[in-house]
Amino acid sequence: MKPLLLLCLSVALVACMSTDPYTGEQEVSNTAKGAGIGAVTGALIGMAASSKSDRGKGALIGAAGGAAIGGGVGFYMDKQEAALRAKLEGTGVRVVREGDNIRLVMPGNVTFAVDRDEVRAEFYQTLESVALLLKEYDKTNIRIAGHTDSDGSDSYNQTLSEQRAASVGQLLISYGIMSGRVFTTGYGERYPVASNDTAEGRQANRRVELELLPF
Repeated sequence: MKPLLLLCLSVALVACMSTDPYTGEQEVSNTAKGAGIGAVTGALIGMAASSKSDRGKGALIGAAGGAAIGGGVGFYMDKQEAALRAKLEGTGVRVVREGDNIRLVMPGNVTFAVDRDEVRAEFYQTLESVALLLKEYDKTNIRIAGHTDSDGSDSYNQTLSEQRAASVGQLLISYGIMSGRVFTTGYGERYPVASNDTAEGRQANRRVELELLPF
């Protein structure tokens, strides 16, 4: 049975190899990772649900179904990631891939004026372009998180982070994103990504992040 599982996994990985555009090297895409995990999981389920004499057949059927489901999510998020990177190039927004999730990091100095929770007017076009892609790729929920540096009181920073996340969420909804897909929260100064002891670190910590989660 082990050779069958290895065969299913090998097929899924080979089918989803991609070329790194910067190094020219072959690498396993997120699609392949999802397909491989799905194949193994599906094979095990297929084996368990089959009689002893049919376990080999059940493993193959389960692996094929699992690979299709697992690879489908990865492929969908691969396409969305590529579209977002192309659209957001040069805007200051970073696109970060984490498994099947995508995170858009919007620096506070680009998105908001100091101590304000209204999105800068010059950032509207960027958010609108994000919304257009999110409408096209509508199989994801959008979790919006606001973050601040450590200047000011904890309560002030918490409120500001919540208001900034809400402002971004409301703008996305105004651009046509269904409100049921949008969830906002504020974390204040609790999750810094850099030291608050330097101006550069504090600037990095002032940010809003959009996390795109497949469903």
